[in-house]
Amino acid sequence: MAAAEEERALLDGDEGDAGHTGPGSPGPPRALPAACDPRRLPHRLLVLALMCFLGFGGYFCYDNPAALQTQVQRDMKVNTAQFMALYAWYSWPNVVLCFFGGFLIDRVFGIRLGTVIFSVFVCVGQVVFALGALLNAFWLMDMGRFIFGIGGESLAVAQNTYAVSWFKGKELNLVFGLQLSMARIGSTVNMNIMGWIYSRVRDLLGYTGPSTLGLTLMIGGVTCLFSLACALILAYLDRRAEKLLCKEQGKTGEVIKLTDVKDFSLSLWLIFVICVCYYAAVFPFIGLGKVFFIEKFRFSPQEASAINSIVYIISAPMSPVFGFLVDKLGKNIIWVLCAVVTTLASHVMLAFTFWNPWIAMCLLGVAYSLLACALWPMVAFVVPEHQLGTAYGFMQSIQNLGLAIIAIAAGMILDTRGYLFLEVFFSACVCLSLIAVVMLYFVNHLTGGDLNWSAKKREKLQKVAATEAEEQERLRRENEDDLAKLRPKADDFSLRNKYLSKLGAQLPDNYSSCLSTMAHRSLLK
Repeated sequence: MAAAEEERALLDGDEGDAGHTGPGSPGPPRALPAACDPRRLPHRLLVLALMCFLGFGGYFCYDNPAALQTQVQRDMKVNTAQFMALYAWYSWPNVVLCFFGGFLIDRVFGIRLGTVIFSVFVCVGQVVFALGALLNAFWLMDMGRFIFGIGGESLAVAQNTYAVSWFKGKELNLVFGLQLSMARIGSTVNMNIMGWIYSRVRDLLGYTGPSTLGLTLMIGGVTCLFSLACALILAYLDRRAEKLLCKEQGKTGEVIKLTDVKDFSLSLWLIFVICVCYYAAVFPFIGLGKVFFIEKFRFSPQEASAINSIVYIISAPMSPVFGFLVDKLGKNIIWVLCAVVTTLASHVMLAFTFWNPWIAMCLLGVAYSLLACALWPMVAFVVPEHQLGTAYGFMQSIQNLGLAIIAIAAGMILDTRGYLFLEVFFSACVCLSLIAVVMLYFVNHLTGGDLNWSAKKREKLQKVAATEAEEQERLRRENEDDLAKLRPKADDFSLRNKYLSKLGAQLPDNYSSCLSTMAHRSLLK
């Protein structure tokens, strides 16, 4: 009943613009409050807030191991390689799911049910992860991270699909930037609060051990429940908007065809190499960074957590800024080159100097934010639109494969060789990324690609292409109009014959509308 009243109010609000009512009208239309009207800004801001918090819990809990590295290794009695396997288990399911997340949302679950299901996977994964610590079963913690990974990346796909469904055009870039910023805030809060929560639980229980670790992780899982609540509210609001505005459910629009891989250009493969080698030197480093700063620079645990989170802190406000800058200036390859060189300088400083590490980590934060804004959009410049889903799915897939392998390798190197060799290893990964960037620059130049065009040149050529497309469409319509004029008009006699033939009446051959039409066409020839 309430839904019917809301729908009538919304319709009355539209018809009220006509300025008159019928004689039997019940009175002036009652418009919905701004916070309840899906077309109004306050309601859409509410939806935006729910979208941003949708991924907060997942990003908060993703780096729980990094925030509690010392506690996990001590309480669970595992080495660094086993510890880093917690990140590898998160990545393994996403080697495959990156291809099918969009398909599941579009064709199987729908955006609303899909978002809730993936949020449930995140919650269940975090609970299993915490239970593994409570029961002192590290294999159960690995299983929890695997379940957590099933929901984590697919939930990000659902989050972007909601954004495209509710926000269009110029708003969309800002919305994506705000979502990314909220994700980084979740990671930052985790890095700086989980150690404190562990200390409070330890003081409450009076001892350290698996139980203390498990309760701490269970408390961290509350953020996943909060994100699940956001998913449920968002599903209700989206369903309500669909009924009121008669709009369709949002879809990812991804079209995955694995056969498209054979058509990928050399430029796209180089972009894949840059992606894998660069992120392999960032995320695993952050996963091991806290203890690194404690051991090499003699930081306190609180200081180590703060400096380890500075990459995410910088990324939160700078990602939208760099996104706007790259959009306005273009030259994507140059920006990627600057980001990779800056990252290499950061790792060299951390490996071979005792300079204040805040300098290197701030540079790493700026470079990380810049690369994300310049690298990922380049895929759309080198791939046809119908292959974008496959290209992005493949890029995320090999990124997760690389992160899983590098995470385990980094743990083994640290156990056997120490932090100096680990930093050299990360620097080598960045060097491979740098070589791929330089190769991409020359390949793009030799093939006449548009990856390094300025924004003005790209916009000018897009306008020319749009004008040509409009002209071709106009000519096509004119041709269709000319053909329509040449077609015979249906007279009363032919309409009568068609009606009789539908009734099953037998007509003479010379009365056949088909034959008369063919005769008319022969006359036109």
